[in-house]
Amino acid sequence: MTIRRTILKQDLVKKLYPDSISVNAALQQLRREVEVCPELKLKLSNAGNTKRHVFNKQQLYLILEHFGLSVEEFERM
Repeated sequence: MTIRRTILKQDLVKKLYPDSISVNAALQQLRREVEVCPELKLKLSNAGNTKRHVFNKQQLYLILEHFGLSVEEFERM
């Protein structure tokens, strides 16, 4: 399976936070994680627009790197 050009933030957080109560709570957890790490926040903003409802492929790779996940592990989730 190949990674699409963009991925919905909602789909991403469903995989990253499977035990979260709701999608909104999972999105909030991701926002907190990004806020705590200014380096990640800067890299994400340099990689593209962060105010949309999707992440681009480069932003996805940065997030996966931050969480210590490979693309293969992410696809299996």
